[in-house]
Amino acid sequence: MPLNITGASIHQIQLKTRMPFKYGIATMTEVPMVFVQLDTNVDGRLSRGVASDLLPPKWFTKVPDDPLEKEVADMLQVIRQAISHTIGTEAPTAFAAWQGIYERQADWANSENIAPLLAHFGTSLVERALIESVCRATSKTLGQALRDGTLGFQPGAIHPALTKRSALELLPRSPLASVVPRHTVGLADPLSADTIPDDEKLDDSLPQSLDQCIHAYGLRHFKIKITGDIDADLERLRTVAAAIDQHAPSNHAFSLDGNEQFKSVDDFRKHWIRLTDNSTLSSFFQHLLFVEQPLHRDIALEKSVKEGFDNWPSRPPIIIDESDATIKSLPTALDLGYAGTSHKNCKGIFKGVANACLLNTRRETGHTSVMSGEDLCNVGPVAVIQDLAVMAALGIESVERNGHHYMAGLSQFPEATQRQVLDSHTGLYRISERGWPTLDIRDGQIDLTSVNSQPFGTGFELDLSPFGEISLVEE
Repeated sequence: MPLNITGASIHQIQLKTRMPFKYGIATMTEVPMVFVQLDTNVDGRLSRGVASDLLPPKWFTKVPDDPLEKEVADMLQVIRQAISHTIGTEAPTAFAAWQGIYERQADWANSENIAPLLAHFGTSLVERALIESVCRATSKTLGQALRDGTLGFQPGAIHPALTKRSALELLPRSPLASVVPRHTVGLADPLSADTIPDDEKLDDSLPQSLDQCIHAYGLRHFKIKITGDIDADLERLRTVAAAIDQHAPSNHAFSLDGNEQFKSVDDFRKHWIRLTDNSTLSSFFQHLLFVEQPLHRDIALEKSVKEGFDNWPSRPPIIIDESDATIKSLPTALDLGYAGTSHKNCKGIFKGVANACLLNTRRETGHTSVMSGEDLCNVGPVAVIQDLAVMAALGIESVERNGHHYMAGLSQFPEATQRQVLDSHTGLYRISERGWPTLDIRDGQIDLTSVNSQPFGTGFELDLSPFGEISLVEE
């Protein structure tokens, strides 16, 4: 499907959280959200695509001393640079266009000593907007466009081991009708309603504490973050486990987020033994799904990790997240002994789809293979919908969702935007008691009927005029 990219723009809105979101070394209380819009000509049809994401501090680069303003500026820099590699691009397919943009962005980042995870955040935004423009021009859902060749996706072009395999055979034949939201228990989140001080209680009609969330949404999957301090982690896990055991269904499950807190496999192994040998937690750990990125990104893909894993055959399934920075990251991780990786749209869609295909081939040979869905506080009106479209197309059933918990629905967006989302996504969003749309989670599930029936999920052309426009050139 030949195309050319004729124009682009960046828009921004500042969002505030309804409660602090503490993850790793950062605590989010407010954050910018950007929108990237591309104008395209797809096989003679003018089209437009929009992608969106938050600019989260202390994730793409975890440098404790960097000011938040610098981190936001760095994220905008990589977005602008990716756009500069994009405008004027002509290619036979969206996938071919992405390949060129990815390579140019990688070369630039290498010359500027910019970490690949950060650099390709910019790539991912133009990639998402490009995919939406093609899906909109052809009236195809994401799954259809991946499987029937509309996007030109070739898994073997990313992972040579898949050269003789096609997306048609390696991806699910139909998208998931629903996903199970895996609720993030943030490091500062209250676990029970009776522990919230009166002056910190929210009055926005949404649940605040863990027990309230479980009952309001019917939650059964959870993501628990640890700090690396064994005494603090043991105390926290005991209280979280007690709340989940008391309030959640008996078939609950959880993932453990290591937050890059460990400097070696041996360090994490010792921590793991202390956690799992605790008599009050032994039954709780029978509900574990996997462990996410316990090792710091600086050493997570070093050759020494293989020896550590080889000497620990009884280890839990361990996946990479922040270390999944390039198209070579997952094959490297699998060779070292990891069980898989996460998918976040901010790490790239074509890369994520190819990773899913690679893990599916490993399952064919009996290997334990994990691809999780993770979140960076994704919210509407675009980001969370496109993210869910990818999860559905890849068949990822357990998906971390936390944006609806830390943001008060779409209350901070213009009423016209709220109406667009509600009109297109009945069943995905509901009207809160305060009158604004919020994600509709019922019986521990998110209904994806509306997402699966529309081009790249969204189904509407977002009006960006209410949002401030940012120059494509750094001022």
